[in-house]
Amino acid sequence: MSFSDRAKELVSKMTIEEKISQMRYDAPAIPRLGVPAYNWWNECLHGVARQGCATVFPQAIAMASSYNTDLMHKVATAISDEARAKYNEFKKFGNTELYQGLTYWSPNINIFRDPRWGRGHETYGEDPLLTGKMGTAFIKGLQGEGKYRKLDATIKHYAVHSGPEYERHGFDAIVNKTDLYDTYLSAFKYCIDHADPSAVMGAYNRVNGEACCASKTLLKDILYGEFGFKGYVVSDCGAIADINKNHKITSNEAESAALAVNNGCQLNCGDAYLALYDAYEQDLVTEETITECVEKLFEARFRLGMFDDDCEYDKIPYDVVECKKHTELNRQMARESLVLLKNNGILPLKDNVKTIAVIGPNADDKRVLQANYNGTPSRYSTLLKGIQDNFDGRVIFSHGCHVNDPNAGNWSGYPVREAVIAAKMADVVILCMGLNPSMEGEEGDSFNGDVAGDKKDLSLPAPQIKLYNEIMKLKKPTVFVNVSGSCISLCDQDRECDAVIQCFYPGAEGGNALADIIFGKYSPSGRLPVTFYRSTEDLPPFNDYSMKNRTYKFFSGAPLYQFGHGLTYANIEEKWISDSEVEISNKGGMDTDYAVLQFKNESHKQLLDFKKIHIKIGQTVTVKF
Repeated sequence: MSFSDRAKELVSKMTIEEKISQMRYDAPAIPRLGVPAYNWWNECLHGVARQGCATVFPQAIAMASSYNTDLMHKVATAISDEARAKYNEFKKFGNTELYQGLTYWSPNINIFRDPRWGRGHETYGEDPLLTGKMGTAFIKGLQGEGKYRKLDATIKHYAVHSGPEYERHGFDAIVNKTDLYDTYLSAFKYCIDHADPSAVMGAYNRVNGEACCASKTLLKDILYGEFGFKGYVVSDCGAIADINKNHKITSNEAESAALAVNNGCQLNCGDAYLALYDAYEQDLVTEETITECVEKLFEARFRLGMFDDDCEYDKIPYDVVECKKHTELNRQMARESLVLLKNNGILPLKDNVKTIAVIGPNADDKRVLQANYNGTPSRYSTLLKGIQDNFDGRVIFSHGCHVNDPNAGNWSGYPVREAVIAAKMADVVILCMGLNPSMEGEEGDSFNGDVAGDKKDLSLPAPQIKLYNEIMKLKKPTVFVNVSGSCISLCDQDRECDAVIQCFYPGAEGGNALADIIFGKYSPSGRLPVTFYRSTEDLPPFNDYSMKNRTYKFFSGAPLYQFGHGLTYANIEEKWISDSEVEISNKGGMDTDYAVLQFKNESHKQLLDFKKIHIKIGQTVTVKF
């Protein structure tokens, strides 16, 4: 029997109450039918999350900077190996709890349209094609290609969802048809067409008046109708209750649950579907519709091999978790995620550098390696540790200031003075500044409660500006390493520092990867997946969802660093033979990886395709698109 037929047979034996109970993310057991309890909620944005130790890869925005879909697929395969290995052990307890199942609510393929959005670092950037291709590679690596699904991947948050965080539960995103299809839905369609993701998660907000998790337009008409999606839809957590509580579309949760189910949302993260039986009794939803929903959910569980003993993935052993192979892969992805924004020739550092001062609040902070939706690395290399472990000379460290509290220095020994001393004693200063995941993230996860995880502007925090200015007075050769998940205004750094590196939350091997770049063991090859603006004054209001004057496609101003910008240590020459063929020559410097980007320029610039190559000194490679 097919997985679909098996699901139909099983569900036919359930009562209406039992069917409804299986539409909750924390579905209870049905002992009489041999159905164990199952919690659908799991996360693996950049590694198995919230299940203890795991390989913590660079954050999604960092992996997008690699422009390397092959490497992304390898990373996702490693993640799914670790996920299956953990599940194989957890299920021996007789059931699986929260964050122990096989249904993963990743990746986030929303478009990072505005740099103020705190969750932007969970995405693959501002371009729909880059997002679609990186998302496709990630989904395929998670789900595998065997008889069974290795994991279920869930693309989120559908749709038109990118802040403001503090308004998301009641916000109505107004968007025209062109922006809807060309920008906000494009990556969803690409992933559905090319990767067959198991699930889609609905967003909290409304779009043009309809709640995303209960939208006839978005779900019935477009997702299932136009896009031909075959999987299941899960609500974001609490989003169904928002329909009556905050959107005021319905009067109560029974009405909200019925509206969502009738329009194609089969699974509820939250409690709203507890009211689904009331909706059924009030004739707001039919048993036939409920049955179809539950059949979809059990087809997914059968397809994952949960009820069989011959699934090929059941043999993956626990020793793959944080294994040497995955650590090496992690370091490679971290290397390719780093973006060299400026270099006047100081990098890679020369042999005459004997003393380095590593200064800044992000230099020895484990949090900036982990980002959010993360696992816990049992071994990790902070930026400081990486430099220390890979440099034979002397390394002097000072954190210099608190990451964002201007008063912290009064009670911690005035660390700016220590930083100045360290800089004076050094041949080269490496400043490690920027943000951390507590300063940009999801509503409720960040302590900057006044903007709920978003950013007010693009400036460095005040204590860091003060520290930066004091160090720059010394006129020392300076490498500025900006650690953040989003655009920060680096106008002063671009003008005043000898080199600038963008480090997008680089994972557990981040420090080693940075050292590989700084000391010339590897030539940088990352490119920006987002535009780096000079100021939010150059942008429309945050809650304006029109794409006018946003992202590299439509921005009318002069960015500091363009989308796709990234330097290497090699002297690369691009010679375009035609619109679809280019000769890449390495004229000297170093062997390097190199991302070739194909654009078209008509009414606006648009990324058409990209390929990552390796090119040696003196070599010419022809790339065809």
